[in-house]
Amino acid sequence: MMYDMLRDPKEFWEDFYEDRSKEIPFFQIEGPDENLVHYFEQTIAPKKVLELGWGPGRNAIYMAKQGCKVDAIDISENAIEWANERALKEGVSVNFHCRSIFDIDVEPATYDFIYDCGLFHHLAPHRRLSHIEMIKKALKKDGFFGIVCFNKTGASDTSDWDIYKKGSLNGGIGYSEERLKDILNKDFIIHEFRTMRKIHQPNSIFGEDFLWTSLMTMRDDA
Repeated sequence: MMYDMLRDPKEFWEDFYEDRSKEIPFFQIEGPDENLVHYFEQTIAPKKVLELGWGPGRNAIYMAKQGCKVDAIDISENAIEWANERALKEGVSVNFHCRSIFDIDVEPATYDFIYDCGLFHHLAPHRRLSHIEMIKKALKKDGFFGIVCFNKTGASDTSDWDIYKKGSLNGGIGYSEERLKDILNKDFIIHEFRTMRKIHQPNSIFGEDFLWTSLMTMRDDA
């Protein structure tokens, strides 16, 4: 099948997190996303959280500091090592798991909040449905789902057909507002959708305006 031509994600992400000195925006800061801080200050107060694709663990650590029990899943062992070092330094406990999100069997209606920071735009089109179904299964009916995703400034708005034609995600999909909302609106009520606020560094929080942010709840019929 065409999707068999796409890169192996584990190999890519192990290499991605091998060199911590890379000039990657979120490598250079240990603080959480500005929108995540806004959610906690204005809207949500979760007790149990699931973070998907957490990388070096900065958001998971922030949520643990807010008193949350945090499960965090990432495919990269190098990312886990880095995140564990950070968590130990900050004196917090996070349940880091090195797994593909498609290999986990989540308990239904477990989490008050699920946060996807930068995973969705790296998913091949045929993986989107499974990803969303897993979130719907794991989220409590009154729980919140938050997402951070490339906009068209962050990456090219590559069509699904072109991804399979070229056999590559080209570093991630840059979603237009209409395209991303069309995907999310089927299963979620969007309470906030905006561009992430750019935060000039050094700062205790992270923000880049090449990203969309959104906070949602599940539709009753989802």
